[in-house]
Amino acid sequence: MDPNKTPSAPPPGWNPEDKSNMAYPPPPPYQDYPQYPNTGGCSPGQPAAAGYPPAPQFGGAPGGPYPPAGQQYPPGPYPQGPQPMVTVQPTLYVTQGPLAHPLPDYLGYSIFTMLCCCLPLGIAALVYSISTRDANNRGHQQMAEHNSRLARNLNHAGLGIGITILILWIVFAFFIH
Repeated sequence: MDPNKTPSAPPPGWNPEDKSNMAYPPPPPYQDYPQYPNTGGCSPGQPAAAGYPPAPQFGGAPGGPYPPAGQQYPPGPYPQGPQPMVTVQPTLYVTQGPLAHPLPDYLGYSIFTMLCCCLPLGIAALVYSISTRDANNRGHQQMAEHNSRLARNLNHAGLGIGITILILWIVFAFFIH
C-alpha cells in the first residue's frame, strides 16, 4: 500500500461530475411467454379457456365443487371408513383467591411517614405497603407477611427519625439561641 495515499482517497481517474456509472441499470425489456396463453381472464358467464373448469356461477347454481344431493364424493387420497376419535382436553386455569384473613398493609401509616417524618423511608414503606395489598389480593401469604413486616419496620424507623429530628430542632432552636 502506498503510504502517500489515504484509504479514503478516490481511485485515480475518478471524476465527481460523472455519476452515470452509479445509477441503476435499466430494467430488462418485457418478455412475452408463449407457453402461458393470455385469455384476458375469466369471469362468470364467459367461456373458460382450454384446460380450465367453467367459472362458478353466483348463487349456488349447478356445476359447483359439490356433488349433487344423494351422491358421494369421489374417492380421494384420504382413507375411507371410521376415523380414530380425538379428544381435546379443556384448558384449566388455576388461580388463588384473596386471603381469608388479609395482613395489615400499613398504607395510612406509610403515607403519614412519607409526608410528615422521613420522605425516603416513607416512600420505601409505601412501596412495600402496596406490595402487601397486592399479595393479599393474589393470595400469596408468605409474600404478604414479608412485605407487611418490612413496611411496618420502615414506618417505625421513619417515625423514629422524624421525631428525633423534631426534638433536635426544638433543642437547638430554643436552648442554643
